Amino acid sequence: MPIGVSRCISLLAGVALAGASLGAVSGCGSQKAAIGSTDVLADRARQVAKAWDGSTAAAEWRAGYHPMGESVQLPQGGLRNPADRQAYEDQSFVLRGELPVTWPKNGQVTWAPDKSLTRPLMGADESYKTLADTRVNGKPHLTVTGATLGKMSVATSRGPATVPAWFFTLDGYATPLKQAAAIPSTSPRPPIGPARDVPGLPLNRVIQIAADGRSVTVVALNGVCDSAAVDVLETSGSVVLSVSVKDRKDSGNCTTKQAKLQQVTVKLKHSLDDRVLLDALTGQPVPYKGLNGLSPSGS
Repeated sequence: MPIGVSRCISLLAGVALAGASLGAVSGCGSQKAAIGSTDVLADRARQVAKAWDGSTAAAEWRAGYHPMGESVQLPQGGLRNPADRQAYEDQSFVLRGELPVTWPKNGQVTWAPDKSLTRPLMGADESYKTLADTRVNGKPHLTVTGATLGKMSVATSRGPATVPAWFFTLDGYATPLKQAAAIPSTSPRPPIGPARDVPGLPLNRVIQIAADGRSVTVVALNGVCDSAAVDVLETSGSVVLSVSVKDRKDSGNCTTKQAKLQQVTVKLKHSLDDRVLLDALTGQPVPYKGLNGLSPSGS
């Protein structure tokens, strides 16, 4: 049963992507048609909610391990200076020690009070390689001197979870950098296909879910001359987000190959909890990707 439909256009920031293309989904020219087409998007959102609610895919999603927060935790107090922070952003790491070559092949992801899931674990070497770019080339860097297996807390689609994690010791730091070792579950096959000929804008990612679950911050991809608006359809089993054009600037400088990433905070009538957060256009769960690729002005 639908809980309600609302619209949120609380904009945090925009990040220009010179030369980025919106592709066939929408462009500056086609977005004119998107304005005033919210009824079509609303119908699409209802179709997506109907397909997902009570489906096998929704049950698989709720039973899986799907991170919705950062899988890396910095040392306590954060990194000590701008050079180290830049090194981390640049993935500038140097290994000056031995990493474990054996580890448990599986580990337990646990949720309070008594729910758990067995997931395969990433090895220390593979985990390190996801952090580090091998091309340091004399740049400022962070030095890793070893690693041990421990546990950390990660926000997931089922709430906070305790997961196995690699604790990397950093030269000059008293506490480790932690990275989740549990490999996320594969997303289930959606019970509905992507939209065809439905005006709207693509959702790029979700970057934050409020601690109380009453708001989410997402990133939409839209034309440089436009602002995005997000309509929200809430049901007991899902939250479907539909992105459309809110405002369009009259400018002769807008071309179909220019795009920007825009952050939008969406307020919900009820806590997200374990409801599936869905993109109306794709019919799929909105992926969590964090702030990777966003400039500081957009973070």
